[in-house]
Amino acid sequence: MMNGKDPIKVYYNSACPVCKAGIERQKGKMEGCAIEWKDVHLNSQWVSEINSEIEPVRERLHVVDRCGQVHIGFDAFLVIWQHSPYEKWKARLFGLPIIKQLCRIAYNLFAAALYKWNRAKKHW
Repeated sequence: MMNGKDPIKVYYNSACPVCKAGIERQKGKMEGCAIEWKDVHLNSQWVSEINSEIEPVRERLHVVDRCGQVHIGFDAFLVIWQHSPYEKWKARLFGLPIIKQLCRIAYNLFAAALYKWNRAKKHW
């Protein structure tokens, strides 16, 4: 069982060059933070930890918070920002109700297009 001291877990797909660049940048901002980066391209079995198949994780970022709850897509970014020393303000701003809804829509549209592009480029 997880508690407040457990790290958050980020499930991402490094086969997508855009995703890989974004995660590498985020890792640099969060050195020393309690976070586990789980690249499902390198180990597809990690998706079983979140009761998922590989394709949904390839398409959208997944995060497990310290309480064990899974957050997907834009909501996953909010959790990451909440735990980033320099980005807590982003979580507060983009977590506001109307802004959050608009960001979810934008993220979902972008993620779907990026997923199709990656499949067309045969990145996996």
